Amino acid sequence: MKLETMGYLVEAEPPACFAAMTAVLDRPQRGCRWMACLNVHSYVVGKDDAPYDRALRAADWLVPDGVALVWAGRMMGRRIAGRITGPDVFTAMMQALDARGGSVFFLGSTQETLERIAERLARDYPRVRLAGSYSPPFAAAFSEAQSVAMIAAVNAAAPDVLWVGMTAPKQEKWLAAHQAELSVKFAGAVGAVFDFYSGRLKRSHPLLRRAGLEWLHRLAMQPRRHWRRIAISIPRFLGDMALERLRLRRAPHTPGPR
Repeated sequence: MKLETMGYLVEAEPPACFAAMTAVLDRPQRGCRWMACLNVHSYVVGKDDAPYDRALRAADWLVPDGVALVWAGRMMGRRIAGRITGPDVFTAMMQALDARGGSVFFLGSTQETLERIAERLARDYPRVRLAGSYSPPFAAAFSEAQSVAMIAAVNAAAPDVLWVGMTAPKQEKWLAAHQAELSVKFAGAVGAVFDFYSGRLKRSHPLLRRAGLEWLHRLAMQPRRHWRRIAISIPRFLGDMALERLRLRRAPHTPGPR
C-alpha cells in the first residue's frame, strides 16, 4: 500500500459522513455504493497486497478506523475530522433503516452467529426486515461458483443494505470485484461487527475507544489472532509515518502568492 491511499480517507465529521451514507436509502436503485475501513493493520497488509490496496481505493467511502489513521492523515495534509469505525457506521445505518423502514442482508460468519444476529435485530430494530443471511464457505478465496451463489442469494432477497463480515482483506476484495453485480443500495465491509453485534465478542469500554486503545482490548480477548497486528503492523506503520514526516520536513518550501 502506498501512503497516497490515505488520500482516499473520508474527511467529513462522522455525522456528515453517516448522513451521506444513509442518503442512498432514499434514492432510486442506481447501483451499489460501499464502505470500507482503513486501520493500521489493513494499511500494512495493503503494502504487500496490491489487489487489496486497489480494493480499498475503490470504496465509495474509506473511513479512518483508528486514531493513528486520523493523525497520519492530518500529517499528510488531509483534514480528517475524526475516527469512524465499522460499528459506528453499522449503528447509524441501522437506525436510519429503522426510521424509514427497510431491509438488510448479512453475508459472512457462521450460521450460529447469523442466528444470534437475527434474534437481536428483531429487538433492536423492529422496523427493519431481515431479508436474509448467508454463511459462505471458510476459504482464503472464493471460487467463481461460490461467488455466483452468494450474489444470487443476495439479489434474490433484494435488501436495501448488505453487511459483509468475512474479515479483511477478503471482504473488501470481494465487494470491489462484485459491486456492479449486487442489487443493493449500500454495502458495508464491517468484519468484526458480526461478532460484536451477535455477542460473541464484547467491545471495549468507550474510554478505551476514545483514547485510541481499543486494540489493547482486542489483543486481550483474542491474543493469538491479534498479536501479529501489534508486533508487526504497528512498528511498520510508525516507521512509514516517521519517514514521511522526515520527507515533509526536508521538502523545499514553496512560498505562497503574496
